[in-house]
Amino acid sequence: TLYNLMGLVFVLGTIISMGLSLTIAQITGPLRDVRCVLVALLAHFVVPPVMAFILIQVFSLDESLAVGLLLVSLAAGAPSLPKTAVFAKVDTAAATGLMVLLVVATIIILPIALPLLLTGISVTFWDIASGLVYLILIPLAVSVVVRARYPEAAASALPHFTQASNLSLLILLVLMVVLNFSDVIGLLGSGGLLASLILVLLTVVGGYLLGSLGKAGNWLQGLGAGQRNIAAAMVVATMNFGNDEVVMVVVYSLIVMVVLIPLALELGKRAKVAGAGEEPDEATVSV
Repeated sequence: TLYNLMGLVFVLGTIISMGLSLTIAQITGPLRDVRCVLVALLAHFVVPPVMAFILIQVFSLDESLAVGLLLVSLAAGAPSLPKTAVFAKVDTAAATGLMVLLVVATIIILPIALPLLLTGISVTFWDIASGLVYLILIPLAVSVVVRARYPEAAASALPHFTQASNLSLLILLVLMVVLNFSDVIGLLGSGGLLASLILVLLTVVGGYLLGSLGKAGNWLQGLGAGQRNIAAAMVVATMNFGNDEVVMVVVYSLIVMVVLIPLALELGKRAKVAGAGEEPDEATVSV
């Protein structure tokens, strides 16, 4: 169907565009700072699923909604994180390195953790890992190799894959509302929408606090933790679960955009004002 096709285009477009923009140094760089790695793993793979599990109990979410919420809580490394970092005027290079670390960690952690957290649902490690390997890891590895061997071709192809990813996500959101309008409205009464909103806010706060304590970039960790790897969550939801889980994942991605993009823009505005305030002092010193 068109809905599934757009989901596939979104996943592949997102992952390939990410790979075409990365260098080997950007991939290996984040592993050198052990403290940042530990903070990132806590902020992105411990706090979100713990908060999701608590919210599932508080709102007594249906099984499908609970699975969708757990999925996004375990899928870290949003490919849009570097762009969000540009909006917020935080370290873009660090954001890129963090994103790569989290994507690789997601491929390992998600297939292990999700079956342990799901009760009454039979799903194995390979059921989850196979989709991540075929649709995330292999396209990412191939596109990184293309970037390293043929940088000019990669630079030329990158805008097309980025546009395909953005357009397919827009079409996916429209189709989701049109084809699943009753399911989307049902989220309002089920608590799924409110639980998703609270999870976004709690993960941002958790990432910010851990980033501050670990001196690993407070707002970078906060924005990164709030954003989730929707492409990875979509792969697992589509290949292993039903339509309700997919709707929950897509709705969560919409909430993330509504909450975090304005937040990032506000942070960027404040950083710009703060930078402008320092310029006169620097001018005075130079005189």
